[in-house]
Amino acid sequence: MYKHIFFDLDRTLWDFEKNSHEVLNDLYFKYNLLSRGIVSVEDFITRYKINNEKLWDLYRQNKIEKEKLRDERFRVTLEEYNIHDDKLASQIGLDYIEQCPLKTNLFPFVHSTLSFLKDRYELHIITNGFEEVQFKKLKNNNLLDYFNQVITSEQVGYKKPSKEIFNYSMKKIFARPSDCLMVGDDLVADIHGSREFGMDQIYFNPYSVPHSDTNITHEIKCLSEIEQLL
Repeated sequence: MYKHIFFDLDRTLWDFEKNSHEVLNDLYFKYNLLSRGIVSVEDFITRYKINNEKLWDLYRQNKIEKEKLRDERFRVTLEEYNIHDDKLASQIGLDYIEQCPLKTNLFPFVHSTLSFLKDRYELHIITNGFEEVQFKKLKNNNLLDYFNQVITSEQVGYKKPSKEIFNYSMKKIFARPSDCLMVGDDLVADIHGSREFGMDQIYFNPYSVPHSDTNITHEIKCLSEIEQLL
């Protein structure tokens, strides 16, 4: 039925939460944030994640540039502890971007599932993540060889869930939406976006987060389930 399968990367193949948590923990100790009055590394990480998500939402809406996002998320977090140090925020932001792609925590069965699918379909990545960072993640996790095309929002100039990025992807692989399947963890960017464009979807929901969307083609908790679906 399908000829092409598109995967999101972060939180679908690459375990963003686990990898990010490890880096943030390392940076807390590298910059001795305890001495600056941040007494709990877990509180620091929790506050950062809240601020990061707010700023990413603005980035998805094209209300801020990525350079602003990189520094601002740490600047805002530090200011919540009454630390007003733009240089420190910038240094932590740079380290975070450099160290995160080196992390190699993937969701279970990533390699076995992709190996199974690679022999049967053309596989592609479509991601809103920063281009230079996403390619490093793919390379460092030995994932690049599975994919025919890696399409980033920076290449296209539009982010998921916009129809433009899906339209660009179809032209890139010379396919129709009905030939394609989208696998992703984000109900809006991945699932709603691809559905509105006419593609079937697999919603990857490993933590069984409740939702009210009843129009998803398939929903899975583990990537290995794709083998049974297809």
